[in-house]
Amino acid sequence: MLNITVIGANSYIARNLVYLIKQQLPDTQLFLYDAADIQIDGLNGYEQIDILSKESVKKINLCSDIIFMFVGKTGSAAGFDNFDIFIDINEKALLNVLNEYRRQESKAKLIFPSTRLLYDNNGDATENEMTKELKTIYAINKFACEQYLQVYHKVYNVQYCIFRICIPYGSLISNASSYGTAEFMLSKAEKGEDITLFGDGSQRRTLTYIEDLCNILLKGALCSQCVNSIYNVGGENYSLAEMAKLIAEKYGVKVVFVAWSEVEAKIESGDTVFNSDKIDKILQYKRKMNFAEWIAKK
Repeated sequence: MLNITVIGANSYIARNLVYLIKQQLPDTQLFLYDAADIQIDGLNGYEQIDILSKESVKKINLCSDIIFMFVGKTGSAAGFDNFDIFIDINEKALLNVLNEYRRQESKAKLIFPSTRLLYDNNGDATENEMTKELKTIYAINKFACEQYLQVYHKVYNVQYCIFRICIPYGSLISNASSYGTAEFMLSKAEKGEDITLFGDGSQRRTLTYIEDLCNILLKGALCSQCVNSIYNVGGENYSLAEMAKLIAEKYGVKVVFVAWSEVEAKIESGDTVFNSDKIDKILQYKRKMNFAEWIAKK
């Protein structure tokens, strides 16, 4: 029997991933953990933890086959004012788990989601270490976490896989939302409100449907070739204006372009178009959804 531990089990990606696991691998033993007193979807095998407490983290079963680490605090400008929370939730939480991993003498593969915000704005993001440009506290947090995983692997043989994610969209669960770029635009349009974009909306992004994302995370976790390395999760490439236009036409609203604020202009990442050849060649996964089709079905 496969044993999988999911830390941050109430988060958007985690909930969709667990749903997929239960569909595809129904005999899997799941160990679910988060800060809330209940698991949002009412699943068994859940336990409440305080990820910042070393004693509480001892309750986590880290001697499973796979560990998914979904605990994190996202945000751009907010990180400057709330840096202590960002460092605690994004960095100290992972370090607590890594030290407990050592204490339990785990051999599990730890799967860690990272971010597009590590890349510069050259428009063609590869996993090359020379392509970074860190403009926010959150980006620095994620880069630090990637470094922690690599150091713990070298020193303590922690097994890991890092998947950098650009913009996920959609949900396999009716009440789970990403609160990301696509969902923000959609929520405005569904309420009959115009979609606002900074500048001209020409910045390009890679979009990944949640089912495709979760399949790649799961298949990568199970694949012996995917280990102790960093992978981009691919998808389709759209400009923000193209995304907004598709949604606006569907709901009969407008796309309104507004001037950049001073702070937002300075932390804007520019184009982020993922090159995912590295993982695509290993998994040979065929994606199931495209963004235009998803919008048309809404």
